[in-house]
Amino acid sequence: MPTLFDEVTFGDLSLKNRVVMAPLTRNRSPKAIPNDLNVVYYDQRATAGLIVSEGTAITQQGQGYADVPGLYLPEALAGWKKITDTVHARGGRIVAQLWHVGRVSHVSLQPNGQAPVAPSAIAAKSKTYIINADGTGGFAETSTPRALELAELPGIVEDFRKAARGAVDAGFDGVEIHAANGYLLDQFMKDGANKREDAYGGSIENRIRLTLEVVDAVAQEIGAGRTGIRLSPTTPANDVSDSNPQAVFNAVVEALATRNLAFIHVIEGATGGPRDHQYEGTRFDYDAFKQAYVAAGGRGAWMLNNGYTAESAAEAVASGKADLVSFGKPFIANPDLVRRIRDGAAWNTINPQTLYGGGAEGYTDYPALDAAE
Repeated sequence: MPTLFDEVTFGDLSLKNRVVMAPLTRNRSPKAIPNDLNVVYYDQRATAGLIVSEGTAITQQGQGYADVPGLYLPEALAGWKKITDTVHARGGRIVAQLWHVGRVSHVSLQPNGQAPVAPSAIAAKSKTYIINADGTGGFAETSTPRALELAELPGIVEDFRKAARGAVDAGFDGVEIHAANGYLLDQFMKDGANKREDAYGGSIENRIRLTLEVVDAVAQEIGAGRTGIRLSPTTPANDVSDSNPQAVFNAVVEALATRNLAFIHVIEGATGGPRDHQYEGTRFDYDAFKQAYVAAGGRGAWMLNNGYTAESAAEAVASGKADLVSFGKPFIANPDLVRRIRDGAAWNTINPQTLYGGGAEGYTDYPALDAAE
């Protein structure tokens, strides 16, 4: 019976345990360039079996929040190389989360103050993090987007491909394609945000087309064994919804099963909220979702996320429900979370006031067990 602390290999990734650090936006990379403080942060958490980096913008157009890192500047790739070298020196593994936010952005973050882009010109009833005129950070309503032209979509796919190549060149062990939480690829897949009438809208086959094109381009560039994807079938994050998520996401994973990806990373329910959240009038079955993947021949690792405790994560792995379990906020407050789970030690309490922006406080100053002792 597998445990959280068993080694595991999937695709081209060999991990020392099954405890994964989930992607966590922290807004501490000014000008989209990772810095020395970021190096310390990731170094502290390198005992995770796998680190999935914070969401990392593939282009400036793909950026939705101030001071998040990118993969589109030479200086950013150099900054990431310091981080990946440090994680590897500690025996860790790290993949980059490739991020295009779509409509979840603000004109102040976009090239030349342009409108954000989306499948359809529908504003998200959501907020984003910007830098105000006085230099302070704060939250603001997202800007109304424009609909992407059909001719622009190959360029989006190419941006993901180039970012994947940049990530591997910067030392990442692979990438996770962000297709969750109401960002661009999720927007295309869900009919609450996608009202297109061309080959990328309407039917399920059309709405999942862009996601699969991105997967194919990335896998061709760096190898399917280094490629994973994150999905959130029922999250309401960033004002996204779908009228039949079971049909959509079963179709997605059935298609992914034939592509031999390293892993599928599933957020159960509402991101950071109730794991039993459902869209109005629907009922999503996560067991049937995984079974659709397995029945179609999927062999990649099945990673689960959202509100897991040490006990529930251990049970999920032991029962075969999950191959890996990712933890988000617990890894913010507990740089040595793996040891704390293994030893049954108490977890530090997170400070919600320091989650977004700032410096070392609430970022690199949470004590490990040795320091606490």
